[in-house]
Amino acid sequence: MGHPWKSDDEFELDATPEEVWEAIASGPGIDSWFMGVSSVEPGVGGAVNTDFGGFVQRSEITAWEPNRHLAYSSEVGPDGRFIAFEYLLEAHEGGTTVMRQVATGFLPGDDWEAEFEAMLTGGMMYQRTLRSYVDHFTGRFGVPVSAMVQHPDFARAWAGMLDDLGLPADAAEGDRVTLTPSGFAPITGVIDYLADGYFGVRADDALYRFYRGFYGPGLGHHVFAEGADRSELDAVWLAWLERAVA
Repeated sequence: MGHPWKSDDEFELDATPEEVWEAIASGPGIDSWFMGVSSVEPGVGGAVNTDFGGFVQRSEITAWEPNRHLAYSSEVGPDGRFIAFEYLLEAHEGGTTVMRQVATGFLPGDDWEAEFEAMLTGGMMYQRTLRSYVDHFTGRFGVPVSAMVQHPDFARAWAGMLDDLGLPADAAEGDRVTLTPSGFAPITGVIDYLADGYFGVRADDALYRFYRGFYGPGLGHHVFAEGADRSELDAVWLAWLERAVA
């Protein structure tokens, strides 16, 4: 058994279609809001290649109309699994853009519902990250930072991580907070995404993202500070995560 699924959203972005296109149709742009490290081979028949820490997913581009329409789809696996994205852009007055973002796919197996719920919530986090990037960091490219740990008790690990960060128990989207992860300077910003097992903070020089992974907590930041080094940041944030959930 399995299940086809679809997510269809529309929202306005405080950027021109050209600026939004740069965010969704170039490697540096995608790296500034999405997971992994991406590269783009432009044009129909080209590809969006995303490296998820050693596993590279190739998604063939099926629509390429700069500043208007982009679509790409992963290969269909032996079990029918695939995921496809489509973006439709429309210019509005005042230099803004209305984007329609459509995601479709197929999830195999009898436990597809649990995976779908996790994917939907995580997908909303990355949609919000895209919106935060385009609205607040247009013209800048971020360094993607990733870390994940396995833990047998997610609730305890997540609680330990939140405690180390100093996130208030009554925190809500839109709140201005100061995170205090051990070993780092305090991080002050605005909570721009908050859901069960997911939250994000937009700071002046980074988008910080913490999420519930399949095997334990993970993080996926995008750092815009001058001279940011991805390998170094990956290592220090992984060390922090391992300490926080121990």
